[in-house]
Amino acid sequence: AVLEAGALDPLVELLRDGSHEGRAEAAGALGKLAAGIAGIAAIAEAGALPPLVKLLCSGSAEGRAKALKALTNLTSGNNANKAAVVWAGAIPLLERLSRGLNEGMAYAAAALLRNLADGNEAA
Repeated sequence: AVLEAGALDPLVELLRDGSHEGRAEAAGALGKLAAGIAGIAAIAEAGALPPLVKLLCSGSAEGRAKALKALTNLTSGNNANKAAVVWAGAIPLLERLSRGLNEGMAYAAAALLRNLADGNEAA
C-alpha cells in the first residue's frame, strides 16, 4: 500500500538530501519496504542503492545502522542489487565498519558482506 501510494520517490529524495535524522528515517522506512519482494525491485529502480551506500560513511550512527539493514534486505538473493551496491563502493566502507568498535554495527556490516559474497564464485 505504501509503494502504491507514491511514497517511494519522496523517501529516496529524503535519503539523498535530508538532514541526518531525515536520512536515517528514510533508510529505516526503505529497509522495512525491502522486506517484501515487490519493494526490492521498486526501491532499486528508484535509485536508492547509491545514497544508502553513501549513508554508510556520511550518516549518523543510527543512519548507518538503518542503511546496513536496508542494504542487507535489498541484496538478499538479488544479484543485480548486489552488483549495484558493490559498484557504489560499499566494500571498503563495510570493511571499515566491520572492524569498528561498535559490535552491533560490525556484526551488521559483516552480515551485509556475507550477503554480497553469497553466490559469488570469486568471493
